[in-house]
Amino acid sequence: MGNVNPPGPVSTANPLLRQVLAFVIFALAVGLGGCSVRQAAVRTLSSALVSGDANVFSTDDDPELIGQALPFALKTLEALIDLDPENAELLLTTCSSYTQYTYAYVELEAERLRPKSFRESRRVRERAVKLYLRARDYCLKALDVRRPGASAGLLRDSATTLASFDESDVSLLYWTAGSWGSAISNGRHRSELLIDLEVVRQVLGRTLELDEDYGRGVLHDAMVALAALPEAMGGSYEQAQIHYRRAVELNGDRRVGSHLNWAWLVMIGRQDRAGFEAALDKALSVRSSDEAEEDRLANAVNRDFARFLRDQADELFLDDLEDDDFEDVDFENMDDGSVQDPESAGNLDEDGKISEKNGDLRR
Repeated sequence: MGNVNPPGPVSTANPLLRQVLAFVIFALAVGLGGCSVRQAAVRTLSSALVSGDANVFSTDDDPELIGQALPFALKTLEALIDLDPENAELLLTTCSSYTQYTYAYVELEAERLRPKSFRESRRVRERAVKLYLRARDYCLKALDVRRPGASAGLLRDSATTLASFDESDVSLLYWTAGSWGSAISNGRHRSELLIDLEVVRQVLGRTLELDEDYGRGVLHDAMVALAALPEAMGGSYEQAQIHYRRAVELNGDRRVGSHLNWAWLVMIGRQDRAGFEAALDKALSVRSSDEAEEDRLANAVNRDFARFLRDQADELFLDDLEDDDFEDVDFENMDDGSVQDPESAGNLDEDGKISEKNGDLRR
């Protein structure tokens, strides 16, 4: 689904704070006898985590530091959900936090590994799919808390179900689509995920209807990812252009991710190297002094990945191959089995070579 902004639950980078939180959660779980008293205490702590200093992560400019702190924060949120499973705001925060962590520290790592080890890249990407699905399930649970039966309704009759949501649900709908769409994008070789693509499209469409300006253009960034798909899957280059321009307009051209999305998701697919390089130049021209405070960490993460893509440009664009790149290939004496039919061309073994067994289509 393209880039997402890193999360903002309470910082747990301090070891002492981690111990205090762990002790508090343990005490809440076993030390309070009355159910109502315990739930009130859990709600108080959850509220502090969910709506306290929400910018403590997103305003940081050190991705490595935040990457070390986030796993404990995520497990803290899950521990609180075990104690208060009907807390919709807590479920939403956990969904959004897992989605953003997975993008910044798992999906992008899988991309960086591709030139080095196809097998390891695939392993990390499968982990990304699992984490995105975990995030999605928390959002679906939050939907059911707010609108009982909503998660089943999305699969049965998306339009009718989505009509019941209003402006107060925009954030929840966005993160539902973001986590779900990211799982599909990274697991597009799995038919059981691809079948839900239209649901994600309808959720994003409804969210745009409710609040087009949400997140200063993040909905349009997400729509670029959908529009970048092949036409047979509902993609449209013209629609991608419209959403890209609108995203940049709404964020004041201060978000690296909008330009990164265009280069990564659209220009590579179209094999437009000039457009790719122009978009990356724009991404890397976003100055730290000009960026919105809440975009600081997201911009740092996406800026690093933009530099990686720029370094990989020669490997990403086939038009740059020279004739002598093929001079050692003996086309005339190839075995009959060395050329695969189109249906099996996407099936790769663990070393990234063509196989007739396991399919694994990547973007």
